[in-house]
Amino acid sequence: MAEYDTIRAAGVSGARAAQIDEGLRAHMNKVYGTMSVGMLITFAAAWAISGLAVTSDPSGASTMLREGQFLTGLGEALYNSPLKWVVMFAPLAFIFFGFGAAMNRMSAAGVQVLFYGFAALMGLSISSIFLVFTGYSIIQVFLVTAIAFAGLSIWGYTTKKDISGWGSFLIMGVIGIVVASIINIFLGSPAIAFAVSILGVLIFAGLTAYDTQNIKNTYLQHAVHGDQEWLAKAAIMGALNLYLDFINMFMFLLQLMGNRE
Repeated sequence: MAEYDTIRAAGVSGARAAQIDEGLRAHMNKVYGTMSVGMLITFAAAWAISGLAVTSDPSGASTMLREGQFLTGLGEALYNSPLKWVVMFAPLAFIFFGFGAAMNRMSAAGVQVLFYGFAALMGLSISSIFLVFTGYSIIQVFLVTAIAFAGLSIWGYTTKKDISGWGSFLIMGVIGIVVASIINIFLGSPAIAFAVSILGVLIFAGLTAYDTQNIKNTYLQHAVHGDQEWLAKAAIMGALNLYLDFINMFMFLLQLMGNRE
């Protein structure tokens, strides 16, 4: 196994190596488990919010979405007011200004609760997909994303190729598509949107493999020190990274493959 090569390179062998290998499996299970709970929270929150935002009993001045469906007061506030910008950019602000400080100041349990809170906030941010795309296409794209994510993550975990050099290139790509997406909010160019979606899928596919290998290597580098609190926080941060890879890959694929209402 690839992890044994790293362990032996660090001068660890025998029973201790087996213990670290067992710990690595438990660590990765925690990463994937935490990420999966976050995904469930996100999609439950998105579905619930979109359901509250639509009613078949219009109150007079509500905005009609399509035949028999109108935005409620909550829907008007979320989607037809300046609040939509707050909802859209809140998760981004949360990532840049919330998690870094939390990792240093909070316990592992506190960071995990914060992650679940972020997952709910992300659900609020993407809730409009249930108003824009058909339920069938959302499920279809979700399954495609899940299959692609699983394959990429398994490859990132098992490959002996060092892909750490991808990191800076991929982060530059993420910054590029964020800037292009913000600019296109005002331009409304279908060509730019299509190009951003294609690049977004490729970049977050690469990040899925890169982040998986990085999570594994980070554990192996620090497991010998036995700092369980730090490793617990590292598992949550790893779950956050993979969660963001999945969500972004799903959203970009939905833009490419989703059937609109």
